Amino acid sequence: MCDKCYETGLLVEQHFHGCFGIDFCNCSADDILLLAEKMLAHGIGGFFPTLATDTPDNIKKQIAIIKEAKARQTEDMAEILGIHIEGIFINPAKKGIHDTSMFMEPSIANYKLIEDDFIKIVTLAPELDKNGELQKYLTSKGIKVQAGHCVDGKLELCDCATHLFNAMGGVHHREQTTALTALIKDDLYVEVIADGDGVHLSNDILELIFKAKPKDKVILISDSLPIAESELAEMEFMNEKIYYDGTKATSKDGTIAGSTTILSKIVKKLALQHPDKFYEYAKMASDNPCQYHKITLKGKAFWNDKFDVIGIEK
Repeated sequence: MCDKCYETGLLVEQHFHGCFGIDFCNCSADDILLLAEKMLAHGIGGFFPTLATDTPDNIKKQIAIIKEAKARQTEDMAEILGIHIEGIFINPAKKGIHDTSMFMEPSIANYKLIEDDFIKIVTLAPELDKNGELQKYLTSKGIKVQAGHCVDGKLELCDCATHLFNAMGGVHHREQTTALTALIKDDLYVEVIADGDGVHLSNDILELIFKAKPKDKVILISDSLPIAESELAEMEFMNEKIYYDGTKATSKDGTIAGSTTILSKIVKKLALQHPDKFYEYAKMASDNPCQYHKITLKGKAFWNDKFDVIGIEK
C-alpha cells in the first residue's frame, strides 16, 4: 500500500449516535446505508447504532429502520452488527443530556416494550434494577449488559462500563463507585472516549485507565453525535438544542452531549501523542470489541505515518 504505512484490522464502533449529519434516532434506512459506506472509507468495518432515550414506540420504529438497512447492505459498507440501547433505564442523577421524562424502571416488563433480537447491548443503571432481574434476563438472551449513567459499584452482573468516568460515580476513597469498580475489576470491559483536548477525559485519567486496566479490556468508542464529520454547528438531540464550538458539543447549560470525533480520528489523536503505542490503540478499537462480542470481522485498514486511514481491504 505504501512504503511507510501501518496495517490493522478494521475498526468496530460499538457506541455512537450518528455522524455525517445522520442521527440514528430519526433517520431513514437510506441515511444509515450512506453512513455505513462513508464509515468504511474511514477504516471502520462494523458498528452498533446507538439509540438514546426516546419513547418505546420511537425506539421500536428506529430498530425496524436499522434492520431494514442491515438487510440492504452491500460489500462496500461497514457492517451493521447490532443495536446498542442507551437510555430509558438509566439513573436521573447521572442523566447527562438524556430526557428524564422518558426514563423507565429497569424491568423485564418495560424492556419487552422495545425488545428485539437485533439488540446486542443495553446500557443501564444497575442500582435501579431490582435484584438484577433485567440484567439476568438480558444475559440469558446473549445481550451485553453495560453499566452507564449510574452511581453504583456493584457490577457483578455487568459485562462492561459505558464511557468510563463520564456520567457515572467517580473514584472515591471510602465508597464503592462505578468507576472505581470498573478500574479494579480485571474481567470487566470498559468503554473509553479518548477524543482529546480534555473534552471527555483528561490525559491523566487516560493514563490511569491504560495503566489500571488489562489492555485487552479497553474498548475505544467515539460516542459521536450527528455533528461529527458534518458542517453542522447546532442541532436538536434528545429534545435539547446542541451547540458545537469547534472543540466540543454541549447543551445550552454547558453539559457535554457526546463527542464530535469519529473512531479512526480518536485512534489518530492518541497515536500522535504516543506513536510507539499506535498498534495498542488500534487494537482497542478493533481486536478488543471483536473479542468482546465474539465476532470476526474480515478486512484490513491501512494508515500512513500521520495516522490517517489511507485505504481499506475487505
